[in-house]
Amino acid sequence: MQILTVDVGTGTQDVFVFDPELDIENGFKLIMPSPTLIVYRQLKAATERGQAVLLTGVMMGGGPSQWAARDHLRAGHRLYATPDAARTFNDDMDWVQREMGVRLVSADEARALNDVTHLDLKDFDFDSLAAAFAAFGLRLAPDAVGVAVFDHGDSPPGYSDRQFRFDYLDKRIRKCNRLSAFAYLADEAPPIMTRLKAVAASYNGAAPLVVMDTAPAAVLGARFDPVAAAHERAIFCNVGNFHTLAFRMGPRDIEGVFEHHTGEIDQRKLDSLIDRLADATLKHADVFDDMGHGALMYADDALPNPPLIVTGPRRSLMSGSGHNPYFAVPFGDMMIAGCFGLLSAMGEVLPEGEVREAIRESLKGKAGKPPWEVN
Repeated sequence: MQILTVDVGTGTQDVFVFDPELDIENGFKLIMPSPTLIVYRQLKAATERGQAVLLTGVMMGGGPSQWAARDHLRAGHRLYATPDAARTFNDDMDWVQREMGVRLVSADEARALNDVTHLDLKDFDFDSLAAAFAAFGLRLAPDAVGVAVFDHGDSPPGYSDRQFRFDYLDKRIRKCNRLSAFAYLADEAPPIMTRLKAVAASYNGAAPLVVMDTAPAAVLGARFDPVAAAHERAIFCNVGNFHTLAFRMGPRDIEGVFEHHTGEIDQRKLDSLIDRLADATLKHADVFDDMGHGALMYADDALPNPPLIVTGPRRSLMSGSGHNPYFAVPFGDMMIAGCFGLLSAMGEVLPEGEVREAIRESLKGKAGKPPWEVN
């Protein structure tokens, strides 16, 4: 049996192949450039050649790819995109054309374009992963697939995408207060979560697909570190390449959360946010008005000197923090924390059957509680 998990970030895509016949520590894995970083490099190369570019495919992660698209257009080169691909930059097609200068084309018009660099956009490229593993003699034939991406959601015109995401987080936590609430079978993902839906659209395999938000996946995975799991109440902070998110966790799971852009914070600011998350004084405006996403509190009692568990590729930001952070290493690998969390959530949302039971059996008794064991 194989279960393929892929955690798609801004800097890297982290890949873990789960085989219940092996100890989890022995699972095969890859840490590779993220899809948006790959597109960034391809766009930069086209700019240097002075060649027009055509973007097709589906919505994917922006950031670096959008910066390269902007630079390509500022250099005076043409950039064509189908509407689905153009949503990588913004859900508002008028904005994409007016503010960026992207030329929207239909599928038929795209096929008629000549002498262009053609880039097919998608966050999940199974064929490329299969080829990478095949070079080392491993045939990918997964019985289930899980993919985690960060999704702002499809905010209405004129409505902040940062606020829209926090409205969504609030609804999910109030409906089902557990980290696995942010994982779905692909056909059950909310229509407003357009990046999750785009992952589903780019997958044509027969095995069931689970999609999930990256930040809850990372924190859920970090909880499998035995030191982290020993604390009933703690703050878990995932310092990602683009976003930093912290959950205050307790016996009833999520007691508070904030999310900021990593590039907008330093250790002093992050320490202050964690202090206020712990003593329940953190306000949404404290983060949102500082160009972050926001904050939510579901407990009003102070949590004095809580353990701080840190994960994420930018975790060194917290080195030397006065909170004396513990750097989680679930199953011996911090970079795969999101994959472990995704795998754990798959054990809850997949249909009853052999695959789901294999996940549960493998994680039973491990450090941390799988989501189906949380009250």
